[in-house]
Amino acid sequence: MTGWVIAAGLALLVVLVLFYAVSIPRTAREITAAALLIGLAGYAWQGHPGLAGTPRKSAGAQAVSFDEELAEQRRALAERYGPAGQWLMMSDGLGRQGKRKEAANVLLSGLRQTPDDPNLWLGLGNALVAHADGVVSPGAEFAYRRAMAVDEKATAPRFFYGLALARSGQLRRARALWAPLAETLPEGSTLKAELKVNIGRIDALLASEGARPE
Repeated sequence: MTGWVIAAGLALLVVLVLFYAVSIPRTAREITAAALLIGLAGYAWQGHPGLAGTPRKSAGAQAVSFDEELAEQRRALAERYGPAGQWLMMSDGLGRQGKRKEAANVLLSGLRQTPDDPNLWLGLGNALVAHADGVVSPGAEFAYRRAMAVDEKATAPRFFYGLALARSGQLRRARALWAPLAETLPEGSTLKAELKVNIGRIDALLASEGARPE
């Protein structure tokens, strides 16, 4: 109903302006009136005056989902500065804009320069998981495993690989990574405490499903 009121009001306003405020010949008035009637008829045929208006999203607007907490954890456990840190910072910036594919591609560029950097492989694994909406793809698997192979004693690759597995529902595999990692960490460390809590939750979930943790 609101649509009809607006359309009729605009048509009346045009008529008043053209017929009284602007001096036009009689024949022109008839043509103008006919044009307005055709316009209203077209609105009645093609339009939907009874429907409520809905706001449109601006062009290019997308839901941007970037895990800031995950990035901060990575920065705390892996290299924050140096060449790898610069590539990772660029990747994080693209991720915040919702450009997940570009965020992964930036790290691939970094790996072409330094193919044996475990931090870049770790970042690539995280970026690929984010790009796949939480799915641990074969590419992400390869990146995490490569990070662990390059630095066998590094904590970060095992932690984040296990985290990606746990979030994707692969609880047994996550526990298999986290349990030995927790044993190597010093008592009283924040990460050890977090891993123990996570492992306890996994064990509880597996027990509720009637499965035994390995």
